[in-house]
Amino acid sequence: MHPDAPLHVRITSLAALLTPALALWLPSGYAYGTMLLLIGALAAAARWWRQPLTPSAGWLAAAVVLMALVWLYGSDWGRGIGVLNRPLRYLLAVPCLLYALCFPPRPGYLLAGLAAGAAGGGLRALFDTQVLGLDRPWTSAAQTGNAIQMGDLSALFGLMCWIALIVYWPRWRWSLRLAVMICCDLGLLGSLLSQTRGGWLAMALTMPPVFWLLVRQVSLRRAAGGLAVLCLLLLPQGWMLWPQLAHRIDWTVNEVASYRDAKEADTSIGQRLDHWQLAWTMGRDRPIVGWGDAGYVAEKARRVGAGQADIAVLRFGHTHNEALDQFVKRGLIGVTGLLVLYLVPLALFWPRAQAPPGTCGSGRRDDRICLRLMGVAFVVAYIGFGLTQVFFAHYNGVVIYLAMVILIFAALTGAAPVSAEAKRGA
Repeated sequence: MHPDAPLHVRITSLAALLTPALALWLPSGYAYGTMLLLIGALAAAARWWRQPLTPSAGWLAAAVVLMALVWLYGSDWGRGIGVLNRPLRYLLAVPCLLYALCFPPRPGYLLAGLAAGAAGGGLRALFDTQVLGLDRPWTSAAQTGNAIQMGDLSALFGLMCWIALIVYWPRWRWSLRLAVMICCDLGLLGSLLSQTRGGWLAMALTMPPVFWLLVRQVSLRRAAGGLAVLCLLLLPQGWMLWPQLAHRIDWTVNEVASYRDAKEADTSIGQRLDHWQLAWTMGRDRPIVGWGDAGYVAEKARRVGAGQADIAVLRFGHTHNEALDQFVKRGLIGVTGLLVLYLVPLALFWPRAQAPPGTCGSGRRDDRICLRLMGVAFVVAYIGFGLTQVFFAHYNGVVIYLAMVILIFAALTGAAPVSAEAKRGA
């Protein structure tokens, strides 16, 4: 082993801890861990540059580079060098990936970071609503949309804690089980207090595949027990927050009905529906290449002026749907890049075989199972978030996705080397 290897493992492990741990309660909290990872990558470039890429790592790096090129394509070059901002975040993720694969982080640090992040999300939401008196956490007079990203991530981190709780249940002491339950509960509470309906939809879509994989990889008994625990955690929250939740549900139904009956688009749901309809119509006119960022803005304004959509859609620079946003701006080129960015990590994380009975319980195997299932949950949840929000239009959405996919994948590689994994069919 190279003499500086333990130092770099500590750096990647610390990045795996800090990235989720600080993401939800500090301004730009995700940047601390990711900057540490990037600095470590630059410092150790001579080490990872010589390492051969495995096929799976090559696929993941190619998916990230492809999405960087997709963002460059169709950019508004009238903005000058500013168009490089978002593509550069993707390109900088590549050395971070190679560095993390060379010095894989320890899974325990990542789990601790997720637990701290989920707890931080719930506590921040409680502070904002109960102490500051805000209607929704993570909001201010100047910024109201941050509640969507943060509330969604709070729920996701809570769900990932729940997965770890089920996988490691026999190995953990009751004190640790209780601590992770509390973190899980706080993460879910942060989502409920944020009132992000799209996040609740994403969690509903994520739960079935995750539960099915838990049954296959752990056991039906533990998965069912974990589901019961999750219900017990959510019931008190649902009971206490039911007036607010019921109001949001009624609000959704009324807004859908108003749009259906009177084309009322100046509402949260109405402008989304109008935006989706307009984006689909515009995208079909240029299905391969799209309109580009500048062309989209100009053509949208023209069509609004012609009465083809409500003026409310002009307040937003994106369509509130990840795939439609790529389709209207970059056509099938953009949609292809987005699908690759989703499906390549999902394929890499997806367990390749059902766990044989009685094999759970060994530390390294439990690490592999937990990391794979958390990776699947993370990607599927992001797909769900993208149904009602363009997560990748926001820097926290982009950076957290790239960093977490890299760190989970690298930790999985460290827990199960590719050669041994192939032999076992894990």
